[in-house]
Amino acid sequence: MAKATDIRPATTDRDRSEAETDEIRRALVARLGELQAEYDQALSEITELQRERVIDSAGDDQADTGTKTLEREQEITLANNLLERINQVEHAIDRLGSGNYGWCERCGNQIPVERLAAFPSATLCVKCKQLEERR
Repeated sequence: MAKATDIRPATTDRDRSEAETDEIRRALVARLGELQAEYDQALSEITELQRERVIDSAGDDQADTGTKTLEREQEITLANNLLERINQVEHAIDRLGSGNYGWCERCGNQIPVERLAAFPSATLCVKCKQLEERR
């Protein structure tokens, strides 16, 4: 049985040229580099703040401890969000290499160019994304 990622219309409005594919790949790789740099910076800041908190935590009351814990959790959440975005871009690059970039992973329809321009690592068409978000 074919998966949604294997389903494609027999013809498309227009096939992507090699130059367009290269341009998309360059943009995705550049974005991946930016996100990786942000992630590395976030990890560095978390590590540094952890060191500072260990040194500065002597004499903290419960409120100070709670505030520092909340800040650490927020920093970790931001780093995890960056990691998820990195994974999405890597997946988009893989899909580009396999010829599935720009096709919905759920229904197999072509993802509108406008959606890909706004969110280059999109894997679902607008309709499927809306259905996913309703769940």
